[in-house]
Amino acid sequence: MQPDPAWLEELFSFLRIPSVSADPARAADVRAAGQWVCDFVRGAGGGCELVETAAGPPLAVGEIPASRGPRSAPTVLVYGHFDVQPPGALELWESPPFEPRVAGEWIVGRGTADDKGNLYLLLKAASILAAAGELPVNVRVVCDGEEEIGGDSVVQFLDGDERGADACVIFDSPMPRPGIPAFVVATRGIAYYHLRVRTGERDLHSGFFGGVALNALHALGRILAAVTAVPGELRAGAVAPTAGELAAWRELEPGADVLTAQGARPADEAASTDFYVRTGAGPAVDVNGIRGGEADIQKTVIPVEAIANVSMRLAPGQDAAAIDEVFQRLLREAAPPGCELEVERWALNPPGLVDPDAPAVRLGLDAFERALGVRPLLVRIGGTLPIVPALAGRGIPTILSGFDVPEGNVHAPNERLLARHVPLGVSAARETLLALAGLA
Repeated sequence: MQPDPAWLEELFSFLRIPSVSADPARAADVRAAGQWVCDFVRGAGGGCELVETAAGPPLAVGEIPASRGPRSAPTVLVYGHFDVQPPGALELWESPPFEPRVAGEWIVGRGTADDKGNLYLLLKAASILAAAGELPVNVRVVCDGEEEIGGDSVVQFLDGDERGADACVIFDSPMPRPGIPAFVVATRGIAYYHLRVRTGERDLHSGFFGGVALNALHALGRILAAVTAVPGELRAGAVAPTAGELAAWRELEPGADVLTAQGARPADEAASTDFYVRTGAGPAVDVNGIRGGEADIQKTVIPVEAIANVSMRLAPGQDAAAIDEVFQRLLREAAPPGCELEVERWALNPPGLVDPDAPAVRLGLDAFERALGVRPLLVRIGGTLPIVPALAGRGIPTILSGFDVPEGNVHAPNERLLARHVPLGVSAARETLLALAGLA
């Protein structure tokens, strides 16, 4: 099943906008992508406006009313993000990242899978139902342009939102493999830190001072080692997976195959076997970048300054504020005498849990099964979606799914979405909106 050419052109007009939130020079493009969402909602018979935020990128906030009896109809919140990752090395792309195209069975371009393509599926389904006079729920649209930089403007919006919703539907997560949909019932949180280490006034000659002067890179290594092994204090509060979850994970692609498909190597002997437990139910600490000294030329220097970015994925159930306190304490305790350590926390978002037995989730599972012929698996994902814990805090049950696949190259060059997933995704979204009328 191939998508309607008119749908493709509609989606391509969205994908062509280089809405890279991490690049300040693209702020106008991020705004333009938000305006695209507003225009689409208005074209579907609703109202939508850009709402300014303190952080910078605006929200697109609007609503498509139910076709009949909107005052008594259930309200479904649709969330997605219209910002995208930077394209990275352009020479690694087979075609320009913001010139989407169909290549065989794929739609290729930045944002196809994360998240413009997936968001389009939901918006298109609501539009089709509204045009036919068959939309049984009020569809509230709240989309942001800073998800890729860990922003929380949508969380702040929800904190001050009095209207609420009876359910939320988000398409921003992958299928385990083509043909096997999934509903996410837990997401990990994130704590992100920028470290700066200084060990003296100036760089030194290693011949004269090697072995006696404190080396900033050595000091940074000791500091990072205190957290990268994820000691017990950083594991407090993690909620173990249920027997049902473990059984579902055994139906997924083996961890060893997932790593191999991504060109990755296991971190240790048990990493492949424990793949889903670690990425879905456990915390993880990663050093995301280091700078210091000289690495490109031969220079016998003892560097006086070293910089690193380090992040921790928080397991479902963990208290973000408590873990943040422990994390920073471990860093400072590990700093050797004479070392000046500066720690800036750049992001802190809690993990999220979804009740798989919530009526909205059950209705969604049935709807997907009708549309796709297979019932979604209940899984956890290792990524972070700040809106998930925010919705849980408001008591709004969430259907978190999506039509990306492991081969979709999310956050990498040649990002892509299976072309056949456009009509399939619209069908699943349509059935889901129809089913959620049952919440009345």
